[in-house]
Amino acid sequence: MLACSSVHCFREDKMKFTIVFAGLLGVFLAPALADYNINVNDDNNNAGSGQQSVSVNNEHNVANVDNDNGWNSWNSIWDYGNGFAATRLFQKKICIVHKMNKEVLPSIQSLDALVKEKKLQGKGPGGPPPKGLMYSVNPKKVDDLSKLGVNIANMCRGIPTHMAEEMQGASLLFYSEKCFTTNILWIVNISFCGEKVEY
Repeated sequence: MLACSSVHCFREDKMKFTIVFAGLLGVFLAPALADYNINVNDDNNNAGSGQQSVSVNNEHNVANVDNDNGWNSWNSIWDYGNGFAATRLFQKKICIVHKMNKEVLPSIQSLDALVKEKKLQGKGPGGPPPKGLMYSVNPKKVDDLSKLGVNIANMCRGIPTHMAEEMQGASLLFYSEKCFTTNILWIVNISFCGEKVEY
């Protein structure tokens, strides 16, 4: 058996401790900073919702929802850091940006927990009814995307982008015929109304 000096043995023990500590730190820290993804396939696709996937990025405080339904596909980004959300409607070739209603939309922590626990997987119309939001789309285009944050600016760059205001009360009846509705994971239905999204 080799004898080691106390200084040499101390260095080896310190090195082993550092390696073990770094490994444990990586194991416990990685889930907190990672992206979580979930795919939701609507096999009973009566309303034409297609397949959805959601990604939650805790590091950038952003959630991304993709709805793959052919020509009716759309992509939505919820930027919890700046309080704005944007939805890109592929058929209409436009981007619609609105302030996030934090009383209706789930917090990023709640959404992240649902995704991690896969509680959205296989859920559908059998659960509680989704909350609903309705927005009036301003026909005027947004000139400066940078004020909406880097995530939204990157998604909407090169596409006509419009702001939308949440509607409440009697004004909801006025737009009932001219709306595009996104059903987001059976949590919330968001309708965008106005001539830019009319079908």
